[in-house]
Amino acid sequence: SGCGSLISSQFPFIPTASTNPKAALKSKIVAEFRPQSLIDELLLYKRSEDQIELKEKQLSTMRVDVCSTETLKCLKGKA
Repeated sequence: SGCGSLISSQFPFIPTASTNPKAALKSKIVAEFRPQSLIDELLLYKRSEDQIELKEKQLSTMRVDVCSTETLKCLKGKA
């Protein structure tokens, strides 16, 4: 506590966690942050985007008449 008060008296503009509840909350959030769930969600999203891109490429190479309901029924059966 001696050093803390010395630092506070020398540098009063530096907020400490004990004097600034917002800083304490930020500190707690950073300490408890576990990025694995975010990473998992991003990987899932990326996989989904890749699947969409693949399907779009497959459709464009097939040159399908998308106005034909019969063709769309056949495609739906293959998906």
